[in-house]
Amino acid sequence: MGSEQLQVLNALDVAKTQWYHFTAIVIAGMGFFTDAYDLFCISLVTKLLGRIYYHVEGSPTPGTLPPQVSASVNGVAFVGTLTGQLFFGWLGDKMGRKQVYGMTLMLMVLCSVASGLSFGNNAKSVMATLCFFRFWLGFGIGGDYPLSATIMSEYANKKTRGAFIAAVFAMQGVGILTGGMVAIIVATAFKDRFPAPAYAVDPVASTVPEADYVWRMILMFGSVPAGLTYYWRTKMPETARYTALVAKDAKRAAADMSKVLHVEVEEEQEKVEQITGAQANAFGLFSMEFLRRHGVHLLGTTTCWFLLDIAFYSQNLFQKDIFSAIGWIPKPATMNALEEVFRIAKAQTLIALCGTVPGYWFTVALIDVMGRFVIQFVGFLMMTLFMLGLAIPYYHWITKGNQIGFIVMYAFTFFFANFGPNSTTFIVPAEIFPARLRSTCHGISAASGKLGAIVGSFGFLYLAQNQDPAKTDHGYPAGIGVRNSLFLLAACNFLGLLCTLLVPESKGKSLEEMSGENEGDEPNSHNQAHNSLSMPSEYSSWFKVVALCIGLPH
Repeated sequence: MGSEQLQVLNALDVAKTQWYHFTAIVIAGMGFFTDAYDLFCISLVTKLLGRIYYHVEGSPTPGTLPPQVSASVNGVAFVGTLTGQLFFGWLGDKMGRKQVYGMTLMLMVLCSVASGLSFGNNAKSVMATLCFFRFWLGFGIGGDYPLSATIMSEYANKKTRGAFIAAVFAMQGVGILTGGMVAIIVATAFKDRFPAPAYAVDPVASTVPEADYVWRMILMFGSVPAGLTYYWRTKMPETARYTALVAKDAKRAAADMSKVLHVEVEEEQEKVEQITGAQANAFGLFSMEFLRRHGVHLLGTTTCWFLLDIAFYSQNLFQKDIFSAIGWIPKPATMNALEEVFRIAKAQTLIALCGTVPGYWFTVALIDVMGRFVIQFVGFLMMTLFMLGLAIPYYHWITKGNQIGFIVMYAFTFFFANFGPNSTTFIVPAEIFPARLRSTCHGISAASGKLGAIVGSFGFLYLAQNQDPAKTDHGYPAGIGVRNSLFLLAACNFLGLLCTLLVPESKGKSLEEMSGENEGDEPNSHNQAHNSLSMPSEYSSWFKVVALCIGLPH
């Protein structure tokens, strides 16, 4: 027979929603708010950086960042994030979630400020220091992914755990929205105070010297919300699951959760030692036992996140064409530098408000009703269909008068990414792995996603270029074109749909039930359904119908 659940963990699983749940959501969520703000705000100011530091005398168009510089400025934070996810994910299992949590936040605060300072007065020095500090900013952001997800999953009750983790992740949408709003406010204030002619009228005067403060202020604002929550992060108690199942300190786990839950929790040191000492709970990440129990699950979480982020981050490539086509962003030469920042921020804020933010909160509302599997499967399916809906009649959509339809389809792909795999790929890795490996496995899954983001952002930046070399963006070689890129992204989404079959359903189950940590040393005692590659039973009939419709083997 397997061991009984520890009382302290059972108390967490069955606890009613209380104030400490909301406190944990706010503390973890503000970290994610900062993560999203810092990662996405750079896209609001890259055009401005080009005008300020790469102006070409006599050019009919404003200066732009050279391809290599643009790739470095936009991508170095992704590289830092990937590295931070792996490092802090591992460290969170070694040192504890709470101890590492404060480190990541302080790193984010310091590097947000330093990114805005970016020492020097010429293009080379400014870009070099900007890239240096954005790498370390990304490193801190990377740590926030596995730690926030793991802390929230280990604090939550099993009935609403999905909604709580999703609420933390949903703050990413609020961070993106806030980035646009901050840019709008700063750009408006400066362009009203320092009026300037359009570039076509006076190329030099169109970029006022004070514009150099605008991008710095936008980047540095990211330190404010992170700094405000640092004190509360240091005051959070360590999660009982780490304290009991990894640190093996039943007394501290019971004391910490007694304060949090306002109930008396019994110390069970003997039972803790029995569970943690069992041979079945002693395997490491690079063991055959881990491969047998969780290898397929880790393959599922990493591939799904990788494929999702290719599609999710590459979608930004088409924004400039959409915004230009409908007149939200006029041609650069018809605007001054601050007007361009304002227009870009306004357009991205509208997209976030209409397509990005609602999807996150639909997930919060429905994930513990529909389950993770259905939301992820349907999300990938709808993203595939909408990508094909953009690609097949692509030349119809770009014809004058049809652009609004393109925008609607484009917004729906964002909606179903967020009410779909963009949320569930963050949630599931925090629920299905053992406590001693939970943060590490989430970090590996998240790092796989960031690798997909790098492929999506930069691979498709080149692939989506026009097939005619004369019509490519300045400095880029010919690519396969936007239409063919959309077909390729639809294929990525469809592969993500197939890889979803590798991930188990965790709705309504305790973390120990999913990981098998309460089971004894008997070889067949762990939950066989957990290790099965078949569909969750409650969805098998539904899946067979879908499989028949799309031609999958069932």
